[in-house]
Amino acid sequence: MAATAPRPRTSTRDPEEVSRRLTAWLATRLPGAKAVDLTVPESNGMSSETLLFAIEHPEPSFRDCALRLAADPAAYTVFPDYDMPRQYRTMRLVAERSGIPVPKVLWLEEDPGPLGAPFFVMERVQGRVPPDVMPYTYEGNWLHAASDEERARLEAATIGLLAALHDQVPAKEAEFLALPGEGDELRRHVMAQRAYYSWVVDGRARSPLIEEAFDRLEDLWPRDPGPPVLNWGDARIGNVVYDGFEPAAVLDWEMAALAPREVDLGWTVYLHRFFQDLTVAFGQRGLPHFLRRDRVEARYAQLTGHIPRDMDFYTLYAALRHAVVMLRVAYRQVHFGEVAVPADPDTLILHHGSLRAMVQGSYWD
Repeated sequence: MAATAPRPRTSTRDPEEVSRRLTAWLATRLPGAKAVDLTVPESNGMSSETLLFAIEHPEPSFRDCALRLAADPAAYTVFPDYDMPRQYRTMRLVAERSGIPVPKVLWLEEDPGPLGAPFFVMERVQGRVPPDVMPYTYEGNWLHAASDEERARLEAATIGLLAALHDQVPAKEAEFLALPGEGDELRRHVMAQRAYYSWVVDGRARSPLIEEAFDRLEDLWPRDPGPPVLNWGDARIGNVVYDGFEPAAVLDWEMAALAPREVDLGWTVYLHRFFQDLTVAFGQRGLPHFLRRDRVEARYAQLTGHIPRDMDFYTLYAALRHAVVMLRVAYRQVHFGEVAVPADPDTLILHHGSLRAMVQGSYWD
């Protein structure tokens, strides 16, 4: 998930202890192997953790790896559940049934004993990722410094990932990602977000703004959401490793689900706007012509033949979902004594201004 400075802690784990225990576990899967050069990337998320390491072993096919580890239960987790087998299975399905570049998954460990939580290991793909901290929309990073033509290539290729995912992976084979509950997939998706919000505010101050946004969703509800497809879930460029300006690896599948196509599209559009709005608020121009809503919709329609519908609903839904996550992240900082609780809990949501404008229908004016 996205994060911005100041960056809260992401783990209470000791990297040296993790390395020692990982080496012990590797010996059961690859005798004689040793985990070396274990590092925690600066871009590490606040949901599951990613650890980078190398395998020291005579077999040359094993080299650089990444380990996806369920969140530390002692670190006031961002999500209530971390289903690592679900992520592992999703990545295998996407790799087998589409042309999307997904890192090769090597091993899944469901037993929390070896590292304290379930995890899986995948090959590490070299490249560069648009940063969250400081955001790629800020001056001084590689994407901001690129030419308009280079950013256009990256944008087109990234929307191509969504088109390929939605068109190539049979929804029937992704039924294990269907969310529980009644109604169609969109209704169940939103109900899952309501349940998540209830979990976030349990014992904490509720957010009037988030609750107003949920009510506004009902007013904008699509008449025909269309058939569900496999959604990436956290569909944004900060979860892609790029080789130059072409996608080399698509990461972070923990939010994957069956849902209408526009759930992914709305997330892609809004998460860029989140960073762009933040950049403008800090006095920089950012990237105002990059990943514009009209460009994303047109490119997707060109690639798939599906014209995105009800995007006011889906971009509001994306901003609302992100707000619930940001509220949990803020309460996590409160838990660790990094921030104090303000009188108005809505101000804990970094993008409360843009969310309020969406609720009021004035954001895209």
